[in-house]
Amino acid sequence: DGALIDEFYAQKRLAYSAGVKESGTLRPNQYVILKDSANPTHTAMGRYSKDLDCLVPLFKPAEGLWGIFPKNAEQAFAIDALMNDDIKLVSLVGKAGTGKTLLAIAAGLAKTVDEGVFQRLLVSRPVFPLGKDIGFLPGDIEEKLNPWMQPIYDNIDFLFGATAGRAKRGAGKGCQELINQGLLQIEPLTYIRGRSIPQQYLIVDESQNLTPHEIKTIITRAGDDTKIVLTGDSFQIDNPYVDAASNGLVHLVDRFKDESIAAHISLTKGERSKLSELASNLL
Repeated sequence: DGALIDEFYAQKRLAYSAGVKESGTLRPNQYVILKDSANPTHTAMGRYSKDLDCLVPLFKPAEGLWGIFPKNAEQAFAIDALMNDDIKLVSLVGKAGTGKTLLAIAAGLAKTVDEGVFQRLLVSRPVFPLGKDIGFLPGDIEEKLNPWMQPIYDNIDFLFGATAGRAKRGAGKGCQELINQGLLQIEPLTYIRGRSIPQQYLIVDESQNLTPHEIKTIITRAGDDTKIVLTGDSFQIDNPYVDAASNGLVHLVDRFKDESIAAHISLTKGERSKLSELASNLL
């Protein structure tokens, strides 16, 4: 009903029972789009808070996240989950070009560099080649990892470009400067067993290549006040031992779907480019 949407905008709250419960049971941190039955253009977006037992409005940064603004409703949902300190585990699943990694890194930089909520942004990804490997790589551990971590560097460089001219702490200093300051760390998942990771914003990219056992190993590393973000696409699996139904990311989403400290967003609309979107849909 249109009056309920007006109430939601005015009160910044909408009781779960007020015309919402009849449309189905909501899970903790489930995102909704409210649509006026009489006026299709009269809409609102919200999130179900289990603790408050009501719908609450989304977090919308006025200046964006390091120059990044949501381009669709799903990205707005993702930003809300990524910036909410009460949600300790976020999973972003979507096809290529939907903005999973970019949004996660932008939120991590905002929380670590700008707000200082976390001591460090830790970005990690499993080391799995696409197709046949080219063999051993020369150099020390940093030089060996560069080809694997280049997608992370690309996203961070893009964010520094998007914030050009903005008076932000860390803007313009580049990825290496943040690493030197200890605010950013990029490493493979190979050596995570046995570690304890407190007060960090941990992003695990390409997590569809992980097994349920590996996912458990990563999540149990989280110390006090650590937030973990998992991104992935079940249709881009390079690990021959898991598939779209058995990978650790899908397993995690299913097990945590009723927990109030976890949120999951499925991104379906590609925003990288028209060509990328066509390739995802047609190939």
